[in-house]
Amino acid sequence: MMTDLFASRHIGIRKEDLPKMLKTIGVESIDQLIYETIPSEIRLKKPLDLSREMSEHKFLSHVNSLSLKNKVYKTYIGLGYNECITPSVIKRNILENPGWYTAYTPYQAEIAQGRLEALLNFQTMICDLTGMELSNASLLDESTAAAEAMTMLFDVRNREQKKNEVVKFFVSNEVLPQTLSLLQTRSKPLGIELVTGDHEAFEFGEGFYGALLQYPGKYGQVYDYKSFVQKARDKEIKVAVAADILSLVLLTPPGEIGVDVVVGTTQRFGIPLGYGGPHAAFFATKEAFKRNIPGRIIGLTRDTDGNQALRMALQTREQHIKRDKATSNICTAQVLLAVMAGAYAVYHGPQGLRYIADKVHHNAKILSQLLEKQGFEQLNTAFFDTIKVRVPDGKSLKSKAEKNGINFNYIDNNTVSISINEATSQDDIKLIYTCFSELTGSKDIYSIDVKTKDVIPHSLIRNTLFLDNEIFNSYHSETELMRYLKKLERKDLALNQSMISLGSCTMKLNAASQMLPLSMPAWGNIHPFVPVEQAEGYHTILEELERDLTEITGFAGTSLQPNSGAQGEYAGLMTIRAYHESRGEAYRNICIIPASAHGTNPASAVMAGMKVVVTKTDERGNIDMLDLQEKVEIHSENLAALMITYPSTHGVFESSIKKITQLIHDNGGQVYMDGANMNAQVGLTNPATIGADVCHLNLHKTFAIPHGGGGPGVGPICVAEQLVPFLPGNPVIKTGGKKAITAISGAPWGSSLVCLISYGYIKMLGEAGLTESTKIAILNANYIKNRLSGKFDVLYTGEKGRAAHEMIIDCRPFKQNGIEVTDIAKRLMDYGFHAPTVSFPVAGTLMIEPTESENLDELDRFCDAMLSIRKEIDHSSSEDTNNILKNAPHTLHMVTNDSWDFPYSRQEAAFPLPFVNENKFWPSVRRVDDAYGDRNLICTCAPIEAYAEA
Repeated sequence: MMTDLFASRHIGIRKEDLPKMLKTIGVESIDQLIYETIPSEIRLKKPLDLSREMSEHKFLSHVNSLSLKNKVYKTYIGLGYNECITPSVIKRNILENPGWYTAYTPYQAEIAQGRLEALLNFQTMICDLTGMELSNASLLDESTAAAEAMTMLFDVRNREQKKNEVVKFFVSNEVLPQTLSLLQTRSKPLGIELVTGDHEAFEFGEGFYGALLQYPGKYGQVYDYKSFVQKARDKEIKVAVAADILSLVLLTPPGEIGVDVVVGTTQRFGIPLGYGGPHAAFFATKEAFKRNIPGRIIGLTRDTDGNQALRMALQTREQHIKRDKATSNICTAQVLLAVMAGAYAVYHGPQGLRYIADKVHHNAKILSQLLEKQGFEQLNTAFFDTIKVRVPDGKSLKSKAEKNGINFNYIDNNTVSISINEATSQDDIKLIYTCFSELTGSKDIYSIDVKTKDVIPHSLIRNTLFLDNEIFNSYHSETELMRYLKKLERKDLALNQSMISLGSCTMKLNAASQMLPLSMPAWGNIHPFVPVEQAEGYHTILEELERDLTEITGFAGTSLQPNSGAQGEYAGLMTIRAYHESRGEAYRNICIIPASAHGTNPASAVMAGMKVVVTKTDERGNIDMLDLQEKVEIHSENLAALMITYPSTHGVFESSIKKITQLIHDNGGQVYMDGANMNAQVGLTNPATIGADVCHLNLHKTFAIPHGGGGPGVGPICVAEQLVPFLPGNPVIKTGGKKAITAISGAPWGSSLVCLISYGYIKMLGEAGLTESTKIAILNANYIKNRLSGKFDVLYTGEKGRAAHEMIIDCRPFKQNGIEVTDIAKRLMDYGFHAPTVSFPVAGTLMIEPTESENLDELDRFCDAMLSIRKEIDHSSSEDTNNILKNAPHTLHMVTNDSWDFPYSRQEAAFPLPFVNENKFWPSVRRVDDAYGDRNLICTCAPIEAYAEA
């Protein structure tokens, strides 16, 4: 084995494994399998033009040298992003820990209780600090959260407001520029008219349903919004506030003045700047909107024994169930970052947060008074951490500041704002003071012995308690927090425990060498709005990643800005919309989507202002060509796009794909390809070859960014030449095409920090390794398919009987034995496995995707578990519900209990196969009661009184 070849470490299958696997599949070679799987007319004719693969050692040296090209200045730009301090115990035990970063979205609650508890902590923290009744478990960033507030309030407007021909939403001039840009993007397709203005002078006219305020304002002024909120309430207009999370430790919570929604980012709670992300946003609202709130909600329920358990509540809101009628999108969370932010609050507690907030505020007041003493006019009358200063010559100040390694926010040539943060020291204050002294030639001696005066009005000072739950008052030493985090981690089944064979979600190895750069300070401490020349290392990587993704997809351009797969879908459709508008064809608004498509597809199309027309699939799971032709002919004049997944969601390379794409083009439409299944394409075919015009890529799937328990994700779009001019821009830092649409996410290049992971994945594998990975993913899927053959029916295959990188097995026949697909999913936990994707895209099925990074022993263990479960199904009957499958999963408490009232042995329950003995994972609760949790929604930690009573 070539020990310096990354592919030999990433790909699990060894050369000596191939004879057994090929024999099981019934082919002579991998090439024969690929020939029988992928239609020859769409196979690439030449290798990808990518740089030669790097060893892991060389890559780490390379990425470290690139990091040194970044200039890590002390940055006081603010605008929603602030340097902070990540406690080492959180960095080491969460961010750098595969037990946390390789976990999947907690749909299987019984093996995700640790992550769910961490997210419940996050929700409690948000509710306490905002003064609201209900919080979700995170969104993507502050700007998208604000846009979600605008659309949620649009959906819940009252009957009279729905009658208005013109629908208006007020946005304060104090709102962050990137948020305004994103509101412009989201409002246009929905027909919402944005009205910006001075909230202090504004009077609501006809047609308004909602408003957005910033607290504090974008340049630091703290406003008293009580009168504005009251004016809005008098007219039944709902109000959202974008709030700085740390400021709410000292300021009156927005919930206490009667607002309807509070959004923001938790970035400054221990999350690195990372040149824009990923960071966990928050969304808090009133309980009345619990069925309208976007994102996940973690709620309390009970298990079969009546014990408390956690789960994702109110899932019927989500797009995988309601599709285009959804109020929540499952691809809008940043779980790993929310876990970190929640742990930051647990570690510091209310007193620690108060200390940090007081320190930040005190330093801002000292700086304000020092500058005023020098003769500078400080314009903010009330502020928390940001001052706004009038200067005689902004260019000279910028020059002097940058010579001292400092970035301010230059509003114009005569005004600058300075945002103080947790990492700002007294030495930093002195250096800022020196920059201003040099500007005026002042000889004043620096001194911090100034008595600061209060700058927050008494009416705006917080006087309510927060974080009074026991969880936030127990783990303030490193030992305590380390053990608490380990306790939570042990309750979660992640990829470091066993294979997670989720179809469509591609849970592959997240290699340590790809992850290590995230901890390098020269990558973590870069503000997204610094001058681009200070981020040379980042731009080398981002530009090269864009080039590589463009080459892999066969397209002409790429945008890395979308920070989730669903955002990528939306961005792709918005570029198509802009393209049609540029040609005078804005009337094209029909989006055709196959019935088998991902649930995000119709939801994204509706968000983009398109009307969804669904086409049938045939008995083999392919697009029904006759039905498609009929729908295209009916809607040809207004056809905007077709959304397809390729290979299909059914795990098949449809041979008619080029006829399908040509049909759309002949009728004036564009083809959007959902890139969820790119793991079956890279190096063998590509979206351009099949005739698509735009695709999004899930970097958290195909390109190995960890799922992080349900985020971070990155969903860049790659586009054909005619769509390049419309790639999304940013109002602060120029990016995107010549005719760029407005922002898709808050930061210019989205979640730049985790793009390092995909960059490393591509650079270390190179063309040969990427292509081999695709072949092995297809090999592994077909190996599992054939091992399970005869015991489980595969629902769809290609024309030659092959699966792509995933397959769907049909569990519906087992209903005659009284067994549902959920029973199989829960029983797999007893064997130490997370279930494959359940009931998607077909109810009553399991979709299995092994990826390329699993070895043969693990594939066999999974197959052995499935075949063992098949035997258990055969011994089950619909008349007897007290069986091993219906009672699964089996917990340690059950198995060690003195009482055992089951018709099978403890060993059969907990150790059904010999390999389980070697690495037993125990579900921490029995099967959860979903319906109970939805009927009795509790989504914050219990108050401290409850612990006292207990």
